[in-house]
Amino acid sequence: MTDWTTQTEQARSWFETLRDRICAAFEEIEREAGSDAAFEYTPWQREEEGNDNPGGGTRGLMKGKVFEKVGVNVSTVHGRFAPQFAASINGASEEHPDFVATGISLVAHMANPHVPAVHMNTRFLTTQKAWFGGGADLNPPIPYEEDTAEFHAALKAACDAHGADYYERFSKWADEYFFIPHRGVHRGVGGIFYDHLECEDLAGFEANLAFTRAVGEAFLSAFPHIVRRRMDQEWNAADRQQMLEWRGRYAEFNLVHDRGTLFGLKTGGNIEAILMSLPPEAAWR
Repeated sequence: MTDWTTQTEQARSWFETLRDRICAAFEEIEREAGSDAAFEYTPWQREEEGNDNPGGGTRGLMKGKVFEKVGVNVSTVHGRFAPQFAASINGASEEHPDFVATGISLVAHMANPHVPAVHMNTRFLTTQKAWFGGGADLNPPIPYEEDTAEFHAALKAACDAHGADYYERFSKWADEYFFIPHRGVHRGVGGIFYDHLECEDLAGFEANLAFTRAVGEAFLSAFPHIVRRRMDQEWNAADRQQMLEWRGRYAEFNLVHDRGTLFGLKTGGNIEAILMSLPPEAAWR
């Protein structure tokens, strides 16, 4: 079986670099809005009985004038899945529960209802197999076709450079995944979602890492531009109420259906980092 230690470090380094660049870009937007808001970083260590190297991560959180609440988390953890949970993970089983996971996870809830909320996550996991997963999706309380088209165009360009069928497959997967069955609605206007992008050898790892990097670059090029387009747009109480109700739906999805939330809770992750995806305020009718 391939030893993926070096590759895990390569992926971890990229996720941390992307975190730094995204946080700097978001802080610059706050400066432009006349705010001195900045990210606060809280390191955490995972605990697992009998594990001398369980890993951990850093929770980055900012509450500002434009970004009402944005979290950007990175983590690298090592351990063993609980037997029943292991059976649900690609390449793991009750007999082979060991895993290593590294990744970045971002969720931004915006102060202006005209600015879309957004999610982005990419990760590299090893069990008896090794694979990448992730994606990004736009969640506007008040959708604008221009914003949706720009976000999808950036992701499509990233996909097209690495796989002729990637955008068709992964955008469809996002539509299916980011859906709230009990509401019968999508939680936003989509994006891409991919999982189990397997690395059968080192060449496969390099190709999949390159694609995952492209997804991060696409997000970084598109989302700040959309924020700047909408952040000074006037809004009223009805707009905010609409935003709060859509936030409620976002919270429902993340607590009931989101794989990342379940993975974090089942593997002893940091609770505050896992639940940073929840909005600071939401409403239900």
